[in-house]
Amino acid sequence: MKYYIIAGEASGDLHGSSLIRALRAIDPEAEVRCWGGDRMEEAGGVLVKHIRETAYMGFVEVVTHLHVIAANIKFCKRDIETFRPDALIFIDYSGFNLRIAQWAKPKGFRTHYYISPQLWASRADRIEKIKRDIDHMYVILPFEKDFYSRHGYEVDYVGHPLLDAISQMPESDRAAFCERNGLDPGNKLIALLPGSRIQEIDKILPVMLAIVPHFEMYQFVLGAAPNMASQQYQKYIGELPVQVVRDETYTLLSHSHAALVTSGTATLETALFKVPQVVCYKGNWISYQIAKRLITLDYISLVNLIMEEEIVKELIQKELRADTLRSELDKILDGPARKMQKTAYNLLEGRLGSTGASSRAAELIYKNSMHL
Repeated sequence: MKYYIIAGEASGDLHGSSLIRALRAIDPEAEVRCWGGDRMEEAGGVLVKHIRETAYMGFVEVVTHLHVIAANIKFCKRDIETFRPDALIFIDYSGFNLRIAQWAKPKGFRTHYYISPQLWASRADRIEKIKRDIDHMYVILPFEKDFYSRHGYEVDYVGHPLLDAISQMPESDRAAFCERNGLDPGNKLIALLPGSRIQEIDKILPVMLAIVPHFEMYQFVLGAAPNMASQQYQKYIGELPVQVVRDETYTLLSHSHAALVTSGTATLETALFKVPQVVCYKGNWISYQIAKRLITLDYISLVNLIMEEEIVKELIQKELRADTLRSELDKILDGPARKMQKTAYNLLEGRLGSTGASSRAAELIYKNSMHL
């Protein structure tokens, strides 16, 4: 069968690559055309548009790129019509994907959504569009199935694909990791994960770097996003003793003592590696003011949302300063706060269920796309 997959961000590229491999295992003749990144291409998808051209964060940023987004939507529709997929698969990236779904469903394309838009966070009224335009929804967070059920829409809970990605990672030799990245194996590592979008890096990385001189006994290592050029980090790092590693974020986390993490999927990844963390978020002031009025959640990190309590400290907007970040990092390097996070992480992993999310999603997509 023919599959057309649209992912617009780094996390979508990761989960999309696992989904492509699972689809090809079930359907060896699968033809996959996709919007995504290097990982999806490596998994066997024919890449149409790279995520470096599509990842925009915040209301202001979206508005300033409306002409590009409109052109992408127009191009995407033409490409889908030319390819004529048996299954049109959306991965998160709701602003773009729901526009495509609204156009595609009346034209007879079978629409599948893997990794739901976060309707439970804001603008729950979008569920009516989901019910109208999406044939099948596959969710990855345990509370999402109940959320949709309360709104009269039945979905399939497949588990979280990060469990697969992490469980399949080969064991890493710490000494070898340090040697190839110019690190001192005698120093504990603190991971810096400043996000996968330029706007995140510009706002958050300078604050992270400001505290580096206060922790001379530790080695700070930045995990670069696969879609981001090294210069985007180096212009802020300058002469600071911070190493940048690329395509080794999971290996970095497996050897890290603590982490400073931009809000997003990386907070959950860090938790699954059992690394104590401080969650950081700072965006465009106007975008933040709008988001604050739309978002109805008590927390922004997936760790706290899933556990329904503050497990990891969140420093948001004005709270994200060098002094507060330094204080919160110090708390998780040793002592009760560190032990509390690590204990909670074990409970979190249990709530996410078992491995096999990508395979379960692929099986359902294949079955639901069969021409009867």
